[in-house]
Amino acid sequence: MRRGFDVGEFKARVKAAQLAMARHELAAILLTTEPEVRYFTGFQTRFWESPSRPWFVIIPQSGDPIAVIPSIGEALMRRTWVSDIRTWSAPDPIDDGVSLLTEALREIASGGKIGVPSGMESHLRMPLADFGRLQAAGLVFGDDAGIIAQLRAVKTEAEIEKIAKACSIAGRAFDRVGEVARQGAKLDSVFRGFQGLLLEEGADWVPYLAGGAGPTGYSDVISPAGPQPLAMGDVLMLDTGAVWDGYFCDFDRNFSIGVPARRSAASWSQLLEAALAGFEAAKPGAEAADVWRAMASVVGTGETAGRLGHGLGMQLTEGLSLTARDHTVLEAGMVITLEPGIETGDGMMLVHEENIVIREGGAQILSPWASGAMPVL
Repeated sequence: MRRGFDVGEFKARVKAAQLAMARHELAAILLTTEPEVRYFTGFQTRFWESPSRPWFVIIPQSGDPIAVIPSIGEALMRRTWVSDIRTWSAPDPIDDGVSLLTEALREIASGGKIGVPSGMESHLRMPLADFGRLQAAGLVFGDDAGIIAQLRAVKTEAEIEKIAKACSIAGRAFDRVGEVARQGAKLDSVFRGFQGLLLEEGADWVPYLAGGAGPTGYSDVISPAGPQPLAMGDVLMLDTGAVWDGYFCDFDRNFSIGVPARRSAASWSQLLEAALAGFEAAKPGAEAADVWRAMASVVGTGETAGRLGHGLGMQLTEGLSLTARDHTVLEAGMVITLEPGIETGDGMMLVHEENIVIREGGAQILSPWASGAMPVL
């Protein structure tokens, strides 16, 4: 599978944004975060891990994007389809690109409203004082009317293929968990070993790995791994957000160290049933809340079930949440996770997660779907 996208894909994204901008009377949209910039330009680098430099891309109401970026990124940006690239030597404590950005926005917006992504999961990646300077220069800002989030929510086939590729990589790594996890192995060593397996199988990097282990489950699913050894009867869970060509997978697998306890085995079967119920409910026209309800009714936790899945793509979590209050209507091309959880008693729980894409006729599985008895190590 080839990396990157054809230029036509980026142009189609910009065109779709511009059509929506015209409807909402936006003269431009200002992008400041990594996934937003990458979505429209293809500019992909781990250099975003350095917070000392701001990066800006402007989507005008007509024409191609304009990149206003630190000079260190010029060579890479010129390898994208963007041709209008304006740079400064950064970081500059006096004027870190603000004057250059002001000039570009005045040129493009001509006194019109400039949209900034401002919904859930969005943020403005620049110093507040610098944003204040843009406003003081007479530029008019407002929210982007949800345009960027709506565009990113529905994936193209090329995007879906990259997510599926990440899922297949993780699936092969999960098949090899027995190489790094066994009775007596320390949990932090298992985490490190599993990351190694993901990289061996082809992941570009592993930004997210969580999990836990305990006699009937685990007490939470976000804690760092400690040095506790795996014991006979433990349930081990590994949850990975591995990346291939800028797109995430996000699913977990549970393993029993030795024969699972009856309670663990019963909970596992219930989780598989819940995931299947969510899969069958995930159809175009259904709401996120409908999929949540299908899974919550199986795990039996009702309104207290919390989020049982979310959108997935360029970020580990993006867009909709499978909760009782999220009424986002599912569309073909949306990629989501199904993530039912169940309490096993004594403050412990089991969580199971799969990745799917919404299709016109129903959902399609992307992760290698778990079935049968809980795997035993």
